[in-house]
Amino acid sequence: MTAPATTISEGSLVLVTGATGFVATHVIKAFLQRGYRVRGTVRNLEKASWLLTGLFKTYADQGFLELVVVPNLAAEHAFDEAVKGVSAIIHVASIVTFDSDPNKVIPQTVLGATSILEAALKEPLVKRFVFTSSIVAATFPVAGNSTIVGPDTFNEAAIQLAWAPGTPPSGSVVYSASKAEAEKAVWNFAKERRPHFDVNAVGPAMILGEPLHKTHLESAGAWLKQLFDGDQEEISSSPAFYSVDVKDTALLHVAAALDPHVQGTRLQAWADNTNWNEILAILRRLYPTKIDTQDIKGLAGDKLTISTDQTQSLALLKKWGNQEGWTPLEKTVADNAEAIWKLQ
Repeated sequence: MTAPATTISEGSLVLVTGATGFVATHVIKAFLQRGYRVRGTVRNLEKASWLLTGLFKTYADQGFLELVVVPNLAAEHAFDEAVKGVSAIIHVASIVTFDSDPNKVIPQTVLGATSILEAALKEPLVKRFVFTSSIVAATFPVAGNSTIVGPDTFNEAAIQLAWAPGTPPSGSVVYSASKAEAEKAVWNFAKERRPHFDVNAVGPAMILGEPLHKTHLESAGAWLKQLFDGDQEEISSSPAFYSVDVKDTALLHVAAALDPHVQGTRLQAWADNTNWNEILAILRRLYPTKIDTQDIKGLAGDKLTISTDQTQSLALLKKWGNQEGWTPLEKTVADNAEAIWKLQ
């Protein structure tokens, strides 16, 4: 099979922000495996050293992976040095404190996106900018919402709720608003500033799959661990949801950076319309001696009714990963569970 044509040649330097994160590590891995050099941004070099001395040691020793410190993504000129010499930028980093104060999250998230875009304008080598968005930037994935998400659909409800006077909003609402406002800012930048590079975005649903480091068990890769531990309070806040495998998410970032035909595109990544009881059923079937957690009461057969056209996303998975459709949910759950047991 002939390799697809690419916007940037093999060996080019790709910048990945938030390099220690659950998604970012898979994005880094995907680019390294394709022969690209990667520069990752981290807040603290010492705490991120496992990327160089453990997970990606072989690549780091060969000069294919380097790290740079960006302590505050919202600081003015935060990325000016980091973007030098890069051909593509994958902006994964975001504020995930789930603070309920919008003033501590939303402006900083927007600034993080616009400041790295401003820095990219000064680097003539940049050909692609890919923004990691989220399903919640487009709409609330909740029961009773039947929104059909298109290229210009944004979660205006989250933005209004986050900034409404009175009772503080939940941290999840503020996070949703931050992703919505940041993605809107990215598209506005592309429209108004007309940069010399193409801009794309990837909007994944709830990301499950294999965590690559133990720190991911405390963050985005922790959903199944909470299920194992019987911590149903937090996960019950999302009784029904779309999920997507972290590797599929990473592959779409690769496609958004490398595919010459993906320009000014918003790629949604919603694989399985599911709920926690379906996940538990898979776990009990695969690991009957390890998992005996019972169903969460009251979920029944809850499913979401939001929808979106993912024709292009699926075509890109085929083109760049030679895979037919999304990774099956059962494999995603198995990869996630086995990695948790391995890393604990």
